Amino acid sequence: MTQPKTALLLIDVQASFPARDYWVESLAQAWRPKQRAVLNAAQTNDIPVVRILHEAPGSQGAFDPDGGLIRPLDDFNDEVAVTFQKRAHNAFSDTSLESWLRERGIERLAISGIRTEQCCETTARVASDLGFSVDFISDATLTFPMTRHGITWSADDIKARTELVLEDRFARIISTQDMINEWQPPRE
Repeated sequence: MTQPKTALLLIDVQASFPARDYWVESLAQAWRPKQRAVLNAAQTNDIPVVRILHEAPGSQGAFDPDGGLIRPLDDFNDEVAVTFQKRAHNAFSDTSLESWLRERGIERLAISGIRTEQCCETTARVASDLGFSVDFISDATLTFPMTRHGITWSADDIKARTELVLEDRFARIISTQDMINEWQPPRE
């Protein structure tokens, strides 16, 4: 049985995020090796890497292209198959990502990047609705604590919630190591 052709989406792994006041470097340090490992594995196994960058022109913030931060995060400036710049939360609505994938016969997407419950989760939902199989590499996504109604949700709580609502509906939840293992060619 042959596996469907896969692409790795590297979502919003960009210099804008460390400029935000919610950035937590200790969480980023734990995430970086996972993101790096899945990126390296995709490259080693000839899986196309699609870079997605988020921009908000005119916002005068970290996502405004005039600020110079709409570029890959340090240490993630690898050569990729294609880069798309989006203004919507998901990677499909205002880009030609879907047609690019379909032209190449790509049926399965592996999702990684920043932020777990925002652009990564939203992209997974839309990809599923468009008929793609989705692998959500949860430990290769990064998010930060959030507070609502006086309750602070940890990054782990937010990731667990994302996994709960995506699993078996929109995506298969998978770890970095399991994804890498699946991408390895079979041993003879």
